Amino acid sequence: MRGTLTGQRCVDDILRPHVGPLLNGLPEAIFQQDNARAHTARVAQDFLRHFQPPPWLARSPDLSPVEHVWNQLKRQMQSCHSVHDLELAVQDLWAHLPQDNIRCLINSMPDRVALCIEAGSGPTRY
Repeated sequence: MRGTLTGQRCVDDILRPHVGPLLNGLPEAIFQQDNARAHTARVAQDFLRHFQPPPWLARSPDLSPVEHVWNQLKRQMQSCHSVHDLELAVQDLWAHLPQDNIRCLINSMPDRVALCIEAGSGPTRY
């Protein structure tokens, strides 16, 4: 996306056209997002009430597998000299992410949750 992601843009460009239909087709799914400003905007929260996402901690990277995916992408990124080059590089890296890595991150969620509970507000090995 180009520009600033506002709560309204989040609803209009992401939640309504993509997330809503996906969640309607997967009634058992749990939708997770971080507490970025656009995600916590009233308009976004009002839209998501239909899907009842779980409450999420303000800073919970241990419970966010996508943070590890972003980290992996950042480590693989080469220098880019234009926005266009950056877009192409990110799209290529995203398309070639090893699915086994993503499956491992997803499968690690029960352990992540248990360790976060055990650690209270402290850090975990994730």
